[in-house]
This record gives sequence, structure tokens and C-alpha cells, in this order.
Amino acid sequence: MIPRRHLLAHGVLLTMLAGAWPLVPLAAAQGTPEEILLWPGRAPANGNVTGPEVLGDKGGAYGAVWNISTPRMRVYRPAKPNGAAVLVAGGGGYFRIQLWKESTPAAEWLQARGFTVFELIYRLPNDGWDSTAPFMDAQRAMKIIRSRASEFSLDPAKIGIMGFSAGGHLAGFTAYQPDRALYAGADAYEKASARPDFAVLLFPVVTLRRPYDNTRTRREIVGDKASTKAETEWSLDTHADKHAPPTIIFAAADDAITPPGHGILLFEKLVAAGASAELHMFRDGGHGWGLGKPDQVISQWPALFEHWARSIEIIEKQGE
Repeated sequence: MIPRRHLLAHGVLLTMLAGAWPLVPLAAAQGTPEEILLWPGRAPANGNVTGPEVLGDKGGAYGAVWNISTPRMRVYRPAKPNGAAVLVAGGGGYFRIQLWKESTPAAEWLQARGFTVFELIYRLPNDGWDSTAPFMDAQRAMKIIRSRASEFSLDPAKIGIMGFSAGGHLAGFTAYQPDRALYAGADAYEKASARPDFAVLLFPVVTLRRPYDNTRTRREIVGDKASTKAETEWSLDTHADKHAPPTIIFAAADDAITPPGHGILLFEKLVAAGASAELHMFRDGGHGWGLGKPDQVISQWPALFEHWARSIEIIEKQGE
């Protein structure tokens, strides 16, 4: 497993290089993070990895992790818990997980505002696991959080999920298919529901169908020569129905990797089904913007999320 001190060292270096980018993981300075393993013994699904986990140190892989054999959650406990929790999944096309610029800064922002946060480090098909492995890990993580709600001073009706890009696909699938039988389990955690109480999807991969059939997510989950049935089964819009938890979607109009049609499609499907949904489309920002830089309009999304969370009574309204 990758020590948090390595993330700190990478973050300091990249902050020096990038100047205004304010995302050195603060929790890194606190030593070894608290972690919860998802599975007793070997995790289900075929496949395995060889060698240790890898933390990228250059280019687009900087601060990302892959070659994961031990799926787990990193825990961010707030000083003053507000009773709500969020499971956070970074993106990376299911071939790596963007911690440094996506899930870690989001986790720390949420933690600072009273949320108890669980950063998901899930298995990846590109590392040799079955394509169902990340979905197993996300379901299991939700069940563990819900089962241990009292331990973390959580309201069991205020446990949500957040995901970026491919992590948004993972979060959405968990939200809209919580009862999908992906693995066999019989311990105490399996008695809990995997359904999140709310979903936050940031520049998510939504559909694997044309004209959006060229994502890395599609290649890793269903392959280059997927059947129409497989594309349909693993597209979020297929499962957007009236039972979906309240969902908020953030996207950028100039995103070339997950074009705005992804978020628009999901929003329209959810609304048509009678589910609670909200969409924020920013004029620019591209892809993989994490919290966004201070001079970007897209950096408003955390505050918009916070207002939305109050509106659906996940957190208390100001003044109460």
C-alpha cells in the first residue's frame, strides 16, 4: 500500500511547480491514515496483480494509484461531525485512480465541513481483475459504512456517494443498481443496503453507447467490440429510474473526454423517471478539474453542492 507521506512529497513538489494550485493533501502530514479493508482475506472476482501498488510521479499519472490488490477505504474524520458521510471515488478510466487531483482534495474539503469521508481505493480491470471488481468494491464499501454508522456518529439516512469521471460512472452504477448481485457474501455487512442516500457525479461517464463509445471507461468495462447488450447493461442512463437517490451532476461544456451530452442524458432520464436530479453545466473547465482553480467559475461547484445538500436535508440549513 502507498504511504500517505509519498502523496505529501508529491503534492509539495507539484504545488511548487504549479504555483496557484492549492491542493497539498493536508491529511498527509498526520502520518499513516486510518484505513478499512473491504474484504476478509482475498477479494472476490477473478484476477490478481503482480508487484506492489504504484503511485504515479509524472504527467497525467501524477498522484494517481494503480496495481491495487488490497481494496480499501481511507477515513477522514471531521473535528465536528455533521452526521453525514460520503464515499468518494476518483476517476482514471478504470486503469488508475486519481487521488491527488480528485478524490483526496474533495475528501479534505468535505471533512473540513463536517462530513465523514471514506476515500475508495478500488480494484481496476486494467490491473488484471474482472471488470466487475470495482463495482463489487463500491457496493461492499457502502454496506460497511452503513453497518458501522453508529461507530462514526452517522445518520444512516445521510450516507452518500461522490465520483469523478470513471469514478462518477462507478458512483452512479452503485446508486442506480445497489441490489445487483455482483458477488456472494454472508457476513454481517451484507445485511446492509448498498444504496446511497444521495449521489454527486462530477464529469461522469454515463453511457457506453454511440456517439460516446470511445472512452477508456468503455474499453475497460466492456471492451472494444462490446455487444449492444453489454453497452446497455453498463450505461447509467439504462438504470435511471424513479428509485434513484437524489442526484446532482457537474460538468463542463468544453469537456472533450466526457462531453456534456453524458451529463445531460442522465439528467433528462432521471427527471423523466420522476427522480430528484439537478445539473450544473459550466461553460469551461475541461476534464479532471477536481475542486477547480480559484480563478475558474467551475470552482463554485463545492459551494453549490453544499447548498444542494441543505436543500435535501442532508445537512442542516444555515441558521438552524
